[in-house]
Amino acid sequence: MEDGMPASTPAASSCLPWRRLLSWLLLTPAALALLASCGQDNPSRAARKSGPVPVAVAAAAQKTVPQDLKVVGKVEALVTISVKSRVMGQLVKVHFKEGQMVRQGQPLFDIDPRPYQVALKEAEAKLARDTALAHKAEEDLKRYQKLAKQKTVSASQFEQYQTEALVRRATVEADKAEVDNARLNLGYCSIKAPVDGVTGNLLLNEGNLVKANDDKPLVVIHQVRPIYVSMSVPEQYLGRIMELRRRQAVRVLVEVPGREGPPLAGDLTFLDNAVDSATGTVQVKATFANQDLALWPGQFARAAVVLDELKDQVVVPAQAVLTGQKGPYLYVLGPGAKVSAREVVVGPRVGGEVVITSGLKPGEKVVVDGQSRLTPGAAVTIKAAPPAARGSRS
Repeated sequence: MEDGMPASTPAASSCLPWRRLLSWLLLTPAALALLASCGQDNPSRAARKSGPVPVAVAAAAQKTVPQDLKVVGKVEALVTISVKSRVMGQLVKVHFKEGQMVRQGQPLFDIDPRPYQVALKEAEAKLARDTALAHKAEEDLKRYQKLAKQKTVSASQFEQYQTEALVRRATVEADKAEVDNARLNLGYCSIKAPVDGVTGNLLLNEGNLVKANDDKPLVVIHQVRPIYVSMSVPEQYLGRIMELRRRQAVRVLVEVPGREGPPLAGDLTFLDNAVDSATGTVQVKATFANQDLALWPGQFARAAVVLDELKDQVVVPAQAVLTGQKGPYLYVLGPGAKVSAREVVVGPRVGGEVVITSGLKPGEKVVVDGQSRLTPGAAVTIKAAPPAARGSRS
């Protein structure tokens, strides 16, 4: 150790590393915060730099909306027919494709007609023979009637010819019935569609032998224009529905999965004659024109039986309404192409629209697409509305 230099004590040497470590720990958060502030802009500043947010808007409309009872319905064909053959024979021709729409009277199947053509000819020949015999019996009867008046033949002989003529007349009538039956069976060889409808699976192919009135049908046809939607309604609504039916037609609105646009409208046309005691419900059916074939047998549908109507209600597309911590709200387009968040009171939903009972006036424009990038006071630019909201857009 050199002269004039103070000697370091062991205690001083051991404290120095701990002081440096403490200083480093205290400075690190501040340094990190400084680096972060240097590398990032303020969120509001970043939003201002990005420019107006593109959004789609729609005008709040004033409409009459239904007050309804919502139930689950099932689509049923108006008529379901199992097509069977009424005669036996070989199936020689199928005139349609599976799943095809057919018209009433359109040919469906041809069964080999030759055996029935032969049977018809036999019946017609038998009729011709017996008609000739009946004519001869009538002539004999007339002749013997004259002879009976002249007392040249006995009464028993006259009665014999009279009976023969009656028998021949009856035989002719029986032959006519056989001809009609043979002609009818020949007509059954051509099977036609009994109603307009959609064919199902073909259950017997060409070349197979068809049995008369077999348990297995050739094809099943569903009539789908018009079509039913069947549903079960709680019995407590029965009186209200019956009262409404006495005054007017009861409307029913339905929505089916995968279909966009307004609900399909029909009329309640069937009310069952008894309440199901096991479930406490009554079955009802509504009839729909179904011109666009939006409803298909076996489908489940969301049905709404309209019990009343609410007039002058403010409605907006359902996608305009958002849910926040304080409840439902939406963005309203204001002056200067800026939006404001407004709390609203939401009423019933009807199809793709929601009733706003408080907080919005008819004609005000609300944002229906692009809300995720908005903040109150944000500037926006208008883009095309999504398909579900175009009906209300202005």
